Amino acid sequence: MTATAGQTLVPRLRAVRAVVFDTDGVITDSARLHAAAWQEAFDACLEAAGEQRPFDPVEDYRRYVDGRARLDGAAAFLTARGLRLPPGTPDDPPGTGTVRAVAARKEQLFARRLAAGSIAAWPGTVRLLHALRAEGVPCAAISASRHAPELLTGAGVRDLFEAVVDGNEAARLALPGKPDPAIFLEAARRLGVPAGDAAVVEDALAGVEAGRRGGFGLVVGVDRTAGPTSADDLSEHGADLVVADLAELLTTTEA
Repeated sequence: MTATAGQTLVPRLRAVRAVVFDTDGVITDSARLHAAAWQEAFDACLEAAGEQRPFDPVEDYRRYVDGRARLDGAAAFLTARGLRLPPGTPDDPPGTGTVRAVAARKEQLFARRLAAGSIAAWPGTVRLLHALRAEGVPCAAISASRHAPELLTGAGVRDLFEAVVDGNEAARLALPGKPDPAIFLEAARRLGVPAGDAAVVEDALAGVEAGRRGGFGLVVGVDRTAGPTSADDLSEHGADLVVADLAELLTTTEA
């Protein structure tokens, strides 16, 4: 069956029976809001501890928090900076005194940014999703964030996914966070396709590592940052191929 408007899938993608997409940074342009919220939350914590180096919203975000559950990301970055905060409790208000307080502050800041404006889907991703639908390949969206359904609906792409496994579902099912592959495996299960016959599409190092650990047939890394080592880092963590935009997974056919 021919894909949309003279375009079809590249051979490596045509070989899979289902595709699982990460949401933030892969489907929607929301990673920048997450990074900005983390920057404000972490910088307040670093300042309180007398740490002079601020959070880098590109490199620190990419290495420590991108793709991870909120508490895991907070703990990873704080540990990397040598800040041994107590874990805290679920009732901790937003602040700087515990890991949960920092994570709660990030969530508060992200929600404010999200409410202030709409988030769009990446055009290349939308083109790929329509091509996959035309080829009869089912797709799922996953996210460590609890905002994924809201983001997908707001971007106008929710109907292109047969399944969504977000942070709420992960918590309900007690799924461990990336780089554990549990959330990807759950999405593949809902699509009715074994991991070995499915692809994972991710922009986070923890996410491509999860795809590799889960035994997925193809792991695609999306290099949105285009940093000096970002593409190599995605490959080293488990990406079988790395693209700057998902439109690169489409090829033009003659009319």
